[in-house]
Amino acid sequence: MKTSNKFTLARMISAPVLFVIYFFPIWGRLRDNFVVSAVSWILVVLGLIFAELTDYWDGSYARKHNEVSDFGKMFDPFADVFLHLSMFTCFVFDQYMPTLCYILIFYREFAQNFLRMVSAKQGTAIAARKGGKIKTVFYVISCFFVLAQEGLVRFGLNVFVEPYVSLELIRHVGYGLFAVCVVLAYISFFDYLKTFGSNLKKD
Repeated sequence: MKTSNKFTLARMISAPVLFVIYFFPIWGRLRDNFVVSAVSWILVVLGLIFAELTDYWDGSYARKHNEVSDFGKMFDPFADVFLHLSMFTCFVFDQYMPTLCYILIFYREFAQNFLRMVSAKQGTAIAARKGGKIKTVFYVISCFFVLAQEGLVRFGLNVFVEPYVSLELIRHVGYGLFAVCVVLAYISFFDYLKTFGSNLKKD
């Protein structure tokens, strides 16, 4: 496997690992244990930072060392979806993300992957387009915004913030970010359909 694709693989492996670490205090009935809860949060934040950096490293390394390939063009966005849907699932369970937003994004991503598979069968590898990249940036922003909220709870800082800013208001700002994610996701999807939708008509 090429080095650039190893970075992408690391991002995929990170997804289930972060999912387990996020929920470990809950599954182990240790959410009230400050040390366990805090360490879990820190590991998730650091792990997500690492995972998002691999998204930059794989593309940068591939271009620098001439490792750009059709496989990489498909593997990279698939790993992004794998990671972000894993994190979004955490947030839905903790009610940081509206279920409707999650379902709409879930449908969009699987429809997009279907389009990529059909196009690949027709000999066209769909690389990430500008709209898709902007959508991914908002996915990342939303993830870290929610983790910041969860950090306030796990470190007990919510009691210091609440007198000045309502946590419910902060939560609704997060809802707004996810709504933007949905809009951007479908705008980019229709852009892909416009550009590559003709591949669907060949089968």
